[in-house]
Amino acid sequence: MHSLWLPVLCVFSRVLLAFSPTFLVPLAWAWFLDRDHHVQVWALGFAATALSGWLLWMATKRHRRELMPRDGFLLVNLVWVVLPLYAAVPLHYAVPGLTVSQAYFEAMSALTATGATAISGLDALPVSINVWRCFLQLIGGLGIMLLVVAVLPLLGLGGMQLYRAETPGPMKDTKFTPRIAETARGLWGVYVLFSVACMLAYRWAGMGWADAFMHMCTTMGLGGLSPYDASLGHYDSARIEWVATAFMTMAGISFLRYFVVLKHRSLRPITGDREIRTYLVVLAVAIAVVTLMLLAHGVYADFPTALRNAAFHVVSLATTTGYSTTDYAAWPVFLPVLLIFLGCFASCAGSTGGGIKMVRMVLLVKQARRELVRIIHPRVVNPVTLAGAVVPAPVMNAVFGFMLIYGAATVGLTMLLLMTGLDIVSAFTAVIATVNNIGPGLGVVGPASNYGVLSDAQLWVLSAAMMMGRLELLTVLVLFTGHFWRK
Repeated sequence: MHSLWLPVLCVFSRVLLAFSPTFLVPLAWAWFLDRDHHVQVWALGFAATALSGWLLWMATKRHRRELMPRDGFLLVNLVWVVLPLYAAVPLHYAVPGLTVSQAYFEAMSALTATGATAISGLDALPVSINVWRCFLQLIGGLGIMLLVVAVLPLLGLGGMQLYRAETPGPMKDTKFTPRIAETARGLWGVYVLFSVACMLAYRWAGMGWADAFMHMCTTMGLGGLSPYDASLGHYDSARIEWVATAFMTMAGISFLRYFVVLKHRSLRPITGDREIRTYLVVLAVAIAVVTLMLLAHGVYADFPTALRNAAFHVVSLATTTGYSTTDYAAWPVFLPVLLIFLGCFASCAGSTGGGIKMVRMVLLVKQARRELVRIIHPRVVNPVTLAGAVVPAPVMNAVFGFMLIYGAATVGLTMLLLMTGLDIVSAFTAVIATVNNIGPGLGVVGPASNYGVLSDAQLWVLSAAMMMGRLELLTVLVLFTGHFWRK
């Protein structure tokens, strides 16, 4: 145990040191723009995180060594358990009446880019607090560990193990540059490029600079937190909603593909990608279905309004962002259930979205079709293919294993919430919304409410669900197997 934990803690100290400057963003906002009394809170957050990282580094630096795969899993889990604790402390002291459980839930929601909130009265909060909530989503959207991976080689530590544990979806063994650090820097470069474009687009659409920055953070991170209780409905602006729809759609596509497009100056990596084509088709069909049903049930009287609301909410929920402009839970019951269902699988692997990922669904559908063909033609050779190549059996086995664990985790977490007295609709959709990092569910956690109505026990269960969903279950659950801890 000694030889296992100390090198991990050594690298974790670097993570704390890398994370500590993020407190300077709300600190600068509070000092130069708000002049509010929370300056001390952010300053103490920065000092405590930096000091903790420095002390841990001094205590463990002699144990520095190359990370092994098992170390990577330990480190990633440690990061996602502990960093929300540091991020939650300022929220607990700066937001009146916020309990420890609610503060940790809020920080976990932000860093995992889930967008579920336990805070009411967002409009009245100091800007620095809302900046902090939203900025955490920008960091967590692509994966805070990818930023650290770009720095680790400079410290003589390898990063491939962290990349494998952190990268969303079955893309873990894909590297587009010879060195993993270069890949990480390239991904963050693309991320920053899109983020700047998104902020300028929001500003053009009518937002102030502060709101444009905060909503850029939560749009590109596909997190969906907002400085307003009414979310983007606060603006009642078609232009803002179409800007959000466009950038959420783009953020739902793999940033790895954007990196290759820019590197080779060709759109072929996107236009020729089966997962991306399926993603866009699913969004288009869902928008058409929701638009027609809204018109048929008289929810909206004219086609442009119905299309605008359908496109915005389909993309928002399907990409696991979670923005809303209206209480879509009041729509005909088929529609909110469809929106939650889309959030379970629609976003692409390598994007900032959560859920099962579209590529897994494509492989599962292909496997189902293959089995149906084998019933009629038992001797036929009909392998599952993707991008013209046969999918290896270990990849398909990993997909099946993930889906089995995904189903078991969803049922298990739902049963835990039911044991606490939560109703079945709220419990099930809350688990679906947190495991898939969607944000709002239905029932008491629907878009017209928030998670602040839940008990402490329920918030801790859902905090664990968000972390498991962010790390795609297997990265977390592998720590609970006996084989992981054996030498």
